Amino acid sequence: MALTDAQMTDCRRYMGYALAGTTMPITADQDLVYGQFGLVTMSLYKRLTTLTASEEAVVDTYLTNLNALEIAIVGAGANLDTDIAAVWTRNKTEVADRTALYRQQRRELCGILGFPPGPGLGSGNSLSRC
Repeated sequence: MALTDAQMTDCRRYMGYALAGTTMPITADQDLVYGQFGLVTMSLYKRLTTLTASEEAVVDTYLTNLNALEIAIVGAGANLDTDIAAVWTRNKTEVADRTALYRQQRRELCGILGFPPGPGLGSGNSLSRC
């Protein structure tokens, strides 16, 4: 079993790297993203296409969870207009809490694949950027 093109696109996106579109074909030897593994430099594409079945299962679990977290952030926006309704009171930090968890999971995906977070995630351990 190999990751689908959609899963590889989601990996790249969740890891904070820009999508390539049709401007440049992404291959094992030509990519926008490279990582260092000891003395070996490897493209993200090569890494994603050479995972073992058990590693793919782990990545798939992350992608499934990240998709759910991303949808939950957007869904939380439905409650932003209500501060207090009867006995229900909106959690004013819900979006921030969900976003922080989402970003943390994105960074963990980078870690398990052995690549640094991309520009879309910012540098270091900062969770202040998306």
